[in-house]
Amino acid sequence: MTNTTAPRVTFAAAAPKAFKALIGFDAAAREGLDPTLVELIQIRSSQLNGCAYCLHMHVSDARKAGEDEMRLHMVAVWREARHCFSAREQAALALTEAVTRIAGGVPDEVYAQAAAQFDDAELAHVLALILTINTWNRLAISTGKVAGTDERRQ
Repeated sequence: MTNTTAPRVTFAAAAPKAFKALIGFDAAAREGLDPTLVELIQIRSSQLNGCAYCLHMHVSDARKAGEDEMRLHMVAVWREARHCFSAREQAALALTEAVTRIAGGVPDEVYAQAAAQFDDAELAHVLALILTINTWNRLAISTGKVAGTDERRQ
């Protein structure tokens, strides 16, 4: 939770090489993945991390891409609404949760479920995407980004 309104560092301006590298990693992670799956992963990780800035951004992106409004509402409770998500999406969401909450490790069952749904290259890209959204979440929270202010549009 951000407790201050004091200005914080503008990461992109203060560390442009690191920011550019993160942009490149994010773009590489998405390669070959279904854009709908990308948004679901980013939404779920942002929910878990409490990153309102990224959650707003990725829900907005999903809506613009034509994602069903009901599915967007169900991402947070996907286990109870499995009928709304494909087996691949469920496996990706479970993996997203395990990697985002990494303290307990990634259970073999969760990894096996994901490995059964994705080939090695796809699985590597899903993992890379989970890593990038977790990094973006931590960066947005640390620097006090405000939900609803999508800096990509500026």
